[in-house]
Amino acid sequence: ASAVEIDGDSAKVTREVDGGLQTIEVKMPAIVTVDLRLNEPRYASLPNIMKAKKKPLEEKTPADYGVDVAPRLEVVKTSEPAARKAGVMVGSVDELVAKLKDEAGVI
Repeated sequence: ASAVEIDGDSAKVTREVDGGLQTIEVKMPAIVTVDLRLNEPRYASLPNIMKAKKKPLEEKTPADYGVDVAPRLEVVKTSEPAARKAGVMVGSVDELVAKLKDEAGVI
């Protein structure tokens, strides 16, 4: 994600897509994955690392937070793209222009 703004019980997330940026709004609680460019990492000191190893780690489930994790999307179909046709070698620019005009209808 490029930017995350949390406002009460919702969050606005701006992410990079092929054509530019996309902004979506989601209800909290939500899980958002980000890349390294969002924040500067904090580097822990050795004494703090040792203290953290001694702390107990609680394991929680989504049900503990009242979150329904049932899938809401259904994959209908996945298929390979159509195979490309073999290319044609042309001997000159004139032949290329003629093929583009007559066969492809591009010009």
